[in-house]
Amino acid sequence: MGLLGIFLIVFFSMVLCVVGGWSSGHASFYGKRDASGTMGGACGYGDLHSEGHGSNTAALSTALFDKGSSCGACFEIRCDDDPQRCLPGTIVVTATDFCPPVGWCGPLNHHFRLSQPVFQHIAKPEARNISVSYRRAICRVSGGIRFTIIGHSSFFLVLITNVGGAGDVQAVAVKGSRTAWQQMSRNWGQKWQSDSSLIGQSLSFHVTASDGRKVISNDVAPADWSFGKTYTGRQFRY
Repeated sequence: MGLLGIFLIVFFSMVLCVVGGWSSGHASFYGKRDASGTMGGACGYGDLHSEGHGSNTAALSTALFDKGSSCGACFEIRCDDDPQRCLPGTIVVTATDFCPPVGWCGPLNHHFRLSQPVFQHIAKPEARNISVSYRRAICRVSGGIRFTIIGHSSFFLVLITNVGGAGDVQAVAVKGSRTAWQQMSRNWGQKWQSDSSLIGQSLSFHVTASDGRKVISNDVAPADWSFGKTYTGRQFRY
C-alpha cells in the first residue's frame, strides 16, 4: 500500500471517530426569539457570540453532558417527529450548557435544549418538544485554540475554548519554561487546573481531544502572562 493509501485510511478513521451513526433523542427550546437567556452556561464559555458560537448552542441532559466532559462537542440534529411538526434539514450545535435533570431533561433522557431560533430551523415553534436523531459532528472554528488563564496566584485555572475537530477536550498538560510536563485535572466543563506555581514562566499546553488526537502549543503564554488574559495556540487540523 502506498503512502497515499495509508494517509486516507488514517484520515477517514479520525473522521469516523468524530462523525458516527445516528442516535435517537429529543429536543426542546428555551429563551426568547432573539436567543436571549441562552448565553453563558455551565461550560464556562461566557459570551457565546465572542466565542464564535452565536445561538447555535445546546444545553445537554445529564446522560449527554457527562459531568462536563462533553463541553465543546458538536452535534448534528434533525427532526424525526410528526411530519406536520418537522422542517427539512439539519442543524449543528455546540454543547455549552447543562440542562437540569427535571422534566424533558430527566437524567436518563438524551435531550438537547436549544435556543428558539435554532430550534425553528428543524421544527415549528409550536412543537415545543420533538423527537430527533443526532450524531457527533466536526466542530469547524476560526483561528487557534484559546487558553484563558482565570485562576489566581495560588490556583492556576485555564479555560480552553475554540477547539476544532472533535471539539471536546479530554486531557490537558501544561509545561512551564522551568518545569516538565504536568497533567492538569478537570475542574468543571472545559476549565482545567494545576496546583503548580507557574508564575514568571512561559507556558506550553498539550491538548488531547475525545477522538485521541493531540496538539502541542509551545510557549503560548509569555513569561509575563497575567490572569484574565487569553492566549491563542495551535489548532487541530480537520
